[in-house]
Amino acid sequence: MKKIVFIVTIALLTSVSGIAQEIKWVTLDEALALQKKNPKKIMMDVYTVWCGPCKMLDKNTFQNPDVAEYVNKNYYAVKFNGEGNDVVKYKDKSFSNPNYDPAKANRRNSAHQLARYLQVSAYPTVVFFDEKADVIAPIRGYRKPTEFEIYLKLFKNDDHKVIKTQEEFSKYCKAFKHEFKS
Repeated sequence: MKKIVFIVTIALLTSVSGIAQEIKWVTLDEALALQKKNPKKIMMDVYTVWCGPCKMLDKNTFQNPDVAEYVNKNYYAVKFNGEGNDVVKYKDKSFSNPNYDPAKANRRNSAHQLARYLQVSAYPTVVFFDEKADVIAPIRGYRKPTEFEIYLKLFKNDDHKVIKTQEEFSKYCKAFKHEFKS
């Protein structure tokens, strides 16, 4: 009986640890400071509180153990409310949301200056930055874990630097070997 309880306990702990893997989110200021000590790319999730696909991205993609493990190892992950009221410093500029309305905190609000600067025109948008905090690309819309894997690895490995056309990107995607589980 003790042996069975021990095996079940180990199995439960193993499954819980797999599920418990979460992305370690930081602010943009924290990511920029961390980059100076240990250069890594930044992945910024630009979301809003009212956005259904943003919530799906959180639940289905960012909580996927493969995605979380890969992001934590290879990126500084930033969550940024594209309609929030935070003051953010980026590239020696200060960005805010001067038209922010606290009465609309839980619904549509005005776009944050940083979201506009990064040319975010839809939510969710995940903006990837290189090790010097320069924008690589914004990826718009909801992506399942295996779809998101392509972008995580494309930018991490700098493969985007050799892809010049849509045709080359399509060929890259077709040849891509998925490792993440959905």
